[in-house]
Amino acid sequence: MSEIWGIILAAGESKRMGKPKMLMSYRGKTIIESVIDKVAGSNVDKLMVVLGSSGNEIEKIIISKPVKCCFNENYHQGMLSSVKCGLRSLPGGFGAALIFLGDQPMVEISVINSVIDAWRHSGKGIVIPVTGNKRGHPLLIESRYRVEIETLDLQESLRTFIQRFSDDVQEIEVNASSILKDIDTLEDYNNELQQMT
Repeated sequence: MSEIWGIILAAGESKRMGKPKMLMSYRGKTIIESVIDKVAGSNVDKLMVVLGSSGNEIEKIIISKPVKCCFNENYHQGMLSSVKCGLRSLPGGFGAALIFLGDQPMVEISVINSVIDAWRHSGKGIVIPVTGNKRGHPLLIESRYRVEIETLDLQESLRTFIQRFSDDVQEIEVNASSILKDIDTLEDYNNELQQMT
């Protein structure tokens, strides 16, 4: 079976937070460490972290983790630029990549594994977890779509890509509101900390 990679997007400027959120504390670690540990504990084979804003500081924190890193020089152009950077940095011959948000430390290992299982058994090239009729992350993309994503205009988004290939999408229902949550603001962060207590 071809390798499954996790691509963790950690290049954003954290404008709404006002400071580098990847380095903020979460369950005794930083947010980015928490995401890496969750993904590493799943059936994902290898991990790529996409760095950009505060890249040097984040890299120092995760240097001992089982990850490879790539640097997105165009990080200020949005999330799609980081997805492209991550996919471009993967070796040839991989099977699929799961796209993770670096500010989603509440991601559940069971959900990750369910997405992978759905890909292996559905015959579809795009797998998206869904809860309450809402799509979330991580999103799985088969390797054959790497070129398609590379050709997307940076003003577009993965939503554009998914709509274009909607007949190759497998949605899987998961009982996990965590697929919809990320930490954008201080209010998001404080709410998440309160739920942990």
